[in-house]
Amino acid sequence: MQTSSSKGLTDRSLVALAFLNFFLADARDGLGPFLDGFLATHGWSPMTLGIVATLGGVLGMVATPLFGAWVDASHRKRTLIIIPVVLVNAAALWTLASPGNASVFGGQSATAIVGAIVGPALMGLTLGLVGEKRFSHQVSRNEFWNHLGNVASLAGIYAATVVFGLNGIIGLMVLTAIAAVIATLAIDPKKIDHDVARGLANDDCAPGPSGFSVLVGSKGLILLAVALMIFHFGIAPISRLIAQDFSIQLGTPFRTTAITTGVSQLAMIGVALAAPYLIRRFGLASIFLIGLMALPIRGAIAGSFTQFAAIFPVQILDGIGAGLIGIATPVAVERIMAGTGRFNVGSRP
Repeated sequence: MQTSSSKGLTDRSLVALAFLNFFLADARDGLGPFLDGFLATHGWSPMTLGIVATLGGVLGMVATPLFGAWVDASHRKRTLIIIPVVLVNAAALWTLASPGNASVFGGQSATAIVGAIVGPALMGLTLGLVGEKRFSHQVSRNEFWNHLGNVASLAGIYAATVVFGLNGIIGLMVLTAIAAVIATLAIDPKKIDHDVARGLANDDCAPGPSGFSVLVGSKGLILLAVALMIFHFGIAPISRLIAQDFSIQLGTPFRTTAITTGVSQLAMIGVALAAPYLIRRFGLASIFLIGLMALPIRGAIAGSFTQFAAIFPVQILDGIGAGLIGIATPVAVERIMAGTGRFNVGSRP
C-alpha cells in the first residue's frame, strides 16, 4: 500500500482536523443520545423508541457500504462531510420543533442514511492526510478530540437548558454545525492524497476490485462485521434504556442525559490517550477482546442496580468498551482492506 507521511502537511490542516472532530461530536448525530430522554418525557414508550432506533440502525447499516464506495471514488471528501452535517441538524431541529411520528421517524431515518456517510468520509480524509503509517495514531487523536468535544457539548447543553431551556439547545446545535463546516473548509484539499485515502497499493493506481466483491470476499471483514453487530446489539440498548428511565424519574431529559453520557465520554478520553500504547504493547486483537469483555460486565451491573449512582460504573465500562472498539475498528479495517482501493467501503458510520 502507498504510504504517506505528514511531510508537507500544513499545521492548518492538522489543527482543522482536530477541530472538525471536536465539533462533529455534536454536529454529526443531531439529537444523538438526547433523543430517547426527550421523547420519553413526551409520552413515547420504550418499545416505540426501540423501533425508531432499530429502523435507524438498519438504514445506516445498509447505507454505509454504498456511501463508502462513493467516498472511495470521490475527490470531494470535505463536501461529503459538510452536506450531511447540515441535513442531520435540520432533521434534529424538525424533531425538536414538532416531536410527532413524521418528524421522529422521518427525521431519524434521514439522519441514519445521510449520517452514514460522515464516518467513511472522515476516515478517508484522515487516511489521505496522514498516510498508512500514522493512521492508527491519528485515529486515536481523532477519538480524543471527538470525546473531548462530546464532554464540552454535554456541559454546554446542561448549562443551556438551565439558563435558556429548549432555545438554548437549538442555538448550541446551530453553532456547532457552523463550526464543523468551518473546520472542514479549513482543511487544505491539496494535502489529501485520494489514492492513499481509498487504500490503494503503492504500485497500483487502478480502482481495484468492486466494493461488493471486497465485502463478500473478505473473511476477516465479515467476521469483524458480525462481531461489531453483536457488540452493538448489546451495548446500545443499555444507554438508551438508562436515558429513558432516569429522564422520566427526574423529569429533566437533557440534563440527565448530559450527566450519563458525560461519564462515558470522560472514560473514552482516557481510552483514546492510552490506545496507541495499548495497541503497540498488547496488539490489536487483545484490544478488541478487552473492549468486548466490558459489555457483559456492564450489562450485569445495569441489570442488578436501579439507583442513579449505578450509572457511574455502567457508563465507565461503556467508555472502555465502546472507546476501545471505536479506535480499533478503523485500524483493523485499514489493515484488512490494504491494497484493495476500497478502504471506505468497509468503514463503519
